[in-house]
Amino acid sequence: MMIKRTRVKQEKTFKERLAEEAARCTELAGQTPPGVRREMYLRRAQQVATASNINDWLSSPGLEPPTELKNLARKNK
Repeated sequence: MMIKRTRVKQEKTFKERLAEEAARCTELAGQTPPGVRREMYLRRAQQVATASNINDWLSSPGLEPPTELKNLARKNK
């Protein structure tokens, strides 16, 4: 018997969802007293911002590999 996989149609773009998550985590960090939980919210907000930057880089039309990879390819030739 095969299990039918449920599909979810996203109503917002990935970038919108990332921005909302970053805003939510930043807001929660502002409401939380200093401590481990607050640091976790701030770390999560930073991770989401980094994910957004990576997504922008990957979806850009002028996508180029990092310069370290270009230099490595030249050395191997």
